[in-house]
Amino acid sequence: MIDIGANLAHESFDLDREAVFSRAWGAGVQAIILTGSCRQSNRAVQQLRLTAPDRLYCTAGVHPHHASDWTDEDAELITSLAAHAGLVSLGECGLDYHRDLSPREVQRKVFIAQLELAIRLEKPVFLHQRSAHDDFHAIVREYRAALPDACVHCFTDTAAARDAYLALDCHIGITGWVCDKRRGAELRAVAPGIPLDRLMIETDAPYLLPGNLPRGQRPGKRHDDKPGIDGRRNEPAYLPWVARALAELRGDDPAELGAVTAANARRFFRLPSAAGRDSC
Repeated sequence: MIDIGANLAHESFDLDREAVFSRAWGAGVQAIILTGSCRQSNRAVQQLRLTAPDRLYCTAGVHPHHASDWTDEDAELITSLAAHAGLVSLGECGLDYHRDLSPREVQRKVFIAQLELAIRLEKPVFLHQRSAHDDFHAIVREYRAALPDACVHCFTDTAAARDAYLALDCHIGITGWVCDKRRGAELRAVAPGIPLDRLMIETDAPYLLPGNLPRGQRPGKRHDDKPGIDGRRNEPAYLPWVARALAELRGDDPAELGAVTAANARRFFRLPSAAGRDSC
């Protein structure tokens, strides 16, 4: 298995990050893509990956929440980081009209700037979309032919959105949202329709703790966690539970789904091959 999106530069991991990595490897996770989403985290994940360069890779980008902070310095930093072999994608970038933490016009401008940068740097993109499908789809459609590849990360949308992204030859990332039978009901109905060769899995840690974790394995509430984690921190070691829930919905074997989605991730992010390692 490969976790294609984990926010391990998040401060909730500051006290036990090494143990988090150890638990991930012990759970059968073979590689993790560390998500960059702002100037600070872009620098941080590049340093983190050096602790296990054969298993840790990273992205660099500016999340729509931080679009108002975008300057030429961000473009220069991303360009500089892209010279390192471990920088495998641009992102997380896109549009988020759910929280609107940056003005929508600014979000669109910064999203386009990053797509153009990805084209110039010949990097695939790791995309975020929430409550912004129409504008997001229109922008991606305009640039898709020139982009090396594109993944719609943490997909939670409708069947129509799924089909629209697949028509643009995008990959789709599924998180622990698919494990929630109540809140994830629509995704659970939509996910089986994603072709296996377009599918990848992720934790989006520390967010979206899989709801199918057995009670005895669920992490306790942490007093040092920040808003948005609901007191229970997700981590890459729980990726097998995403694979298990998704495989059950699709009628697939969890080990086979883990291996195939890992192979998809290696192709998408241009990771080194790892014969015999990509399994649950």
